[in-house]
Amino acid sequence: MKRLIPRLIALSFLAAAVCSCSTMNQALTRESQYSAMYNDMPATILVMPPINNTANVDAKDLLYTSISRPLAEAGYYVISPLLAMDVLKAESAYDSELFIDKPLKKFKEFFGADAVVFSQIDTWAKKGFGIETKIRYIIKSTKTDEIIFDRTCDLYLDLSQNSASGSGLGVLGALVDLAVSAIATATTEHIEAARMANYYVFKDIPRGKYSPLYFQDKGVAADKKDIRKTVK
Repeated sequence: MKRLIPRLIALSFLAAAVCSCSTMNQALTRESQYSAMYNDMPATILVMPPINNTANVDAKDLLYTSISRPLAEAGYYVISPLLAMDVLKAESAYDSELFIDKPLKKFKEFFGADAVVFSQIDTWAKKGFGIETKIRYIIKSTKTDEIIFDRTCDLYLDLSQNSASGSGLGVLGALVDLAVSAIATATTEHIEAARMANYYVFKDIPRGKYSPLYFQDKGVAADKKDIRKTVK
């Protein structure tokens, strides 16, 4: 009996571990991670101008122009950003801060949108040899006003140059590399960093009505909710 009790305890821990692993595996499928998205399953999406919490005054417009493409490629009908922008400005609705926590029924009536995409830029700046961005993406249903998709991407776009000529010149070479990297940062469009963030966030979104994978991707392994990436 004395020997049996430790074995039973060990077996119970093993069973708990197996159940825990099973639960974790289930949580990493798109169906379990984005259940609200599958339940609502919007077909038409409106992208609102980003909320810019940074000192970079261009960040708002740069991000806004790049969000629609990955959503369209995922099978959603995305209302033209140019058309939407004109309408939003005419209706004094350009500031998303005024609507993110409000009922969205009007966007359904006016645009025919099933869901609205909000984005919040918390970081967008030059850092070292690259560009650092941190952006939160929220999709809300116009039917229920509930959040059906919510992810954050903390991305660093490395623009450093691997100069063969400079690498053997000691301090001078380091200064040359620094100058080249500074030029690269200045001339490389910051929008590239936004495109990368958009890609990593929306590549995991459940496929929409206009995708051949519509409702066929529930068992696909899901990425982590919050993303941290360094890319070149």
